[in-house]
Amino acid sequence: MTATSESATDVVACDHCGLPVPSALVDTTGSHQFCCHGCRTVYTLLHDAGLDQYYRLRNEFDPDAAHPVGETTDEATSAYAVFDAPAFASRYVEHESDHRAHVDLHLQNVRCAACLWLIERLPRLDRAVIESRLSLRRGVARVTWDPTVSPLSRIARTLDRLGYPARPAKGSAAEHAAARREEERKQWVRIGLAGACAGNTMLLAFALYAGVFDGMEAGFVALFRWLSAAIGGVALFGPGLVFFRGAWAALRSRSANLDLPIALALGVGGVAGLTNTVTGRGDLYFDSLSVLVFLLLVGRYVQYRQQRWADDTVGLLLSLTPVSCRRVRENGATEDIPIEALQPGDTVEVRPGELLPADGEVTYGRSSVEQALLTGEAAAVGVGVGDDVFAGTKNSADTLHIGVTRAGEDTRVGRLMRLVQDGVEHKPAIVQLTDRIAGRFVVAVSTAALLVFAGWWAFGGALGAAVNHTVALLIVACPCALALATPLTLAVACGRAARRDILIKRAAALELLTHGGTLYLDKTGTVTHGHTALVGWFGPAWLRGVVAELEAESTHPVGRALATLFGDTEPNATDRRELHERIERGDGGVEARLDQQPLLVGSPRFLQRHGVTFDAGWLCRITAHESAGRTVVLVSLNGEPVALAALGDRVRDDALRAVRSCRDHGWTPTLLSGDAPRVVRHVAGQLGIDETNATGGVLPEAKLDTIRDTAGPTVMVGDGVNDAAALAAADLGIAVRGGAEASLAAADVYLARDGLAALPELFAVAQRAMRLIRINLAVSLSYNATAVGLAAAGLVTPLLAAVIMPISSAVALAIAVAGHGSFRNNAN
Repeated sequence: MTATSESATDVVACDHCGLPVPSALVDTTGSHQFCCHGCRTVYTLLHDAGLDQYYRLRNEFDPDAAHPVGETTDEATSAYAVFDAPAFASRYVEHESDHRAHVDLHLQNVRCAACLWLIERLPRLDRAVIESRLSLRRGVARVTWDPTVSPLSRIARTLDRLGYPARPAKGSAAEHAAARREEERKQWVRIGLAGACAGNTMLLAFALYAGVFDGMEAGFVALFRWLSAAIGGVALFGPGLVFFRGAWAALRSRSANLDLPIALALGVGGVAGLTNTVTGRGDLYFDSLSVLVFLLLVGRYVQYRQQRWADDTVGLLLSLTPVSCRRVRENGATEDIPIEALQPGDTVEVRPGELLPADGEVTYGRSSVEQALLTGEAAAVGVGVGDDVFAGTKNSADTLHIGVTRAGEDTRVGRLMRLVQDGVEHKPAIVQLTDRIAGRFVVAVSTAALLVFAGWWAFGGALGAAVNHTVALLIVACPCALALATPLTLAVACGRAARRDILIKRAAALELLTHGGTLYLDKTGTVTHGHTALVGWFGPAWLRGVVAELEAESTHPVGRALATLFGDTEPNATDRRELHERIERGDGGVEARLDQQPLLVGSPRFLQRHGVTFDAGWLCRITAHESAGRTVVLVSLNGEPVALAALGDRVRDDALRAVRSCRDHGWTPTLLSGDAPRVVRHVAGQLGIDETNATGGVLPEAKLDTIRDTAGPTVMVGDGVNDAAALAAADLGIAVRGGAEASLAAADVYLARDGLAALPELFAVAQRAMRLIRINLAVSLSYNATAVGLAAAGLVTPLLAAVIMPISSAVALAIAVAGHGSFRNNAN
């Protein structure tokens, strides 16, 4: 029980939530006080479960926050009743077995580590709960429970009584985006306020410095000093409070970070400046302190923007499926409905050129479906009644009716997006060189400050001199250059790379690229162009125009490709012939008559079914192209083969150089593709990749497992949705131009130029950036060591320390800009 006895009316705080207890509810004989019955219930619930440690953790991590809680009212009970509805379970709950299911719940009022500690001990409060895991960053808890023991509504009511109202996490992307915008707005407010304080304190400092030489009335001197102190106090305890909180958190966790010396310098400088303001003598440091707060907040915002890429995976499903679809009614008519209204059991109509809105089974029609976005397979796949099809793939031939089996986030592409999110959440952190130095630097600066203070006080004999020299040391040794060297250098590197169409979303990727490991390359669309091209032609040239004319009306992907490839062929006047009686049966080819002669265009099997035979020469050509993974189209006239077209996906011209560059930088290139194994092995041979490092027929889930099972650093280079989960799970994901939006959001780096020519340049940028970071750190530490020595010897006054403190930051910025500028010039 907490009370303030000095007041006329004691204010009693609730032992659970910390809010004032109404006087009518104060129990003068009780040892605990509660503002409502709900708080009493929760307190008793936690006490009986042995979870009293929650209050200690809450007071430690978030002492000022009230923890609202209330009784579960009839309204709340009815609201949570929907959690037990079959429609709710089918949409939000995943059943692992009869006795195990899990659901993701977005919880309100999640603030700190104490909330994390309490929510993850939910099994001790409800025997039906098997496990409870909370993502503190997202405020989302994954609750695993036994549905045969307790309904989900009871668990939700338990969370509500604890003060964490629950709602389904799915579909909350808009709210999450709004929260992210609010956080960014707060950062801009802090930066703006810090900038305003820095500007005003600098103006006041200029006036005071001018008064030293030209004279100033004592009244104005006092006014300007107090104004400087007031504005500096706003900067320190307004936007600068984040550094004090970070330092306090580091002390509580017994770890060292750069917030410790920053907070120490800000605190000592602020106290010394305020003391000098009150006494009316000595230097003020509020101008330098305000500028330091402003610069450090700008640096932190740069890092925040670089880290926000992880949240971009939210809502990716919307970019991979249409926003509406045509549902087929019982009378056969169709109606347009939003994709969110689609339910398992519905039948939808998908026309040629449209994306499939859901997973399901074909109930009517025959067509070809392009699955490259999902599986990486370049060639379209024929489907008919009874075949399974998936959301996000493209119908390319004829109209289909599909019986929906899974919709929304339950589709295969939706599950892949969840794997992307999991990969983002569990992505290994790259330990920055700055962090490795921070602990020793903090200890060294703190020890030096104590020794200087004790030495000057003991041997100098004056407390004022000891304070002045110690303040000078802390100001001049303030690790602003050390804190800014890495983000400044990385920010400049990212900017220079962006000018060369290399977009780096996570600057820590540059450090990893300087190490060696395994580099996985997707095939379709990454090392190849990702579209059908004419690889070989054997036959008379005039037949190309005939084939183009014959295939002009085709709905098959191969037929359309031939029409496009041969569409510009103009037959000679003597070769002009008439085509008629065109028939396309959908069994691998087209038949027609050319000047009364039977004409067939199709696969070797199609021609054989129509009685065409091949001699040894034709069989040799067919086998050679098919063994290389190419699609073979034959032309027969009057029952005799007369021409052959080999279609395939060409390897990019710059792929071989990119693979060699990977090896030169210590990476082992490995081809990982969903395409046919023989095709993948053939492409690997062209790139000089050993067959043991070329794997085909790999599904997206298997790509993810391969990445996770690989020892050492991993890099994934890909372009499709089938690569998105692997891109997120790898230590570094690189997406190439033309890729699916999912892969771009899951990747750390985006190559915005066609091909892989930018990959060697990315390695060069990374090496240059890490070299400059080391130079900057060496310069910063040398500056600090020299300045600390001079300050300890009494050769640097606090005023001089405040003047020279920003120099190291300016030098670090100059090195970063000049170093990357020379790289740009060399690259050009």
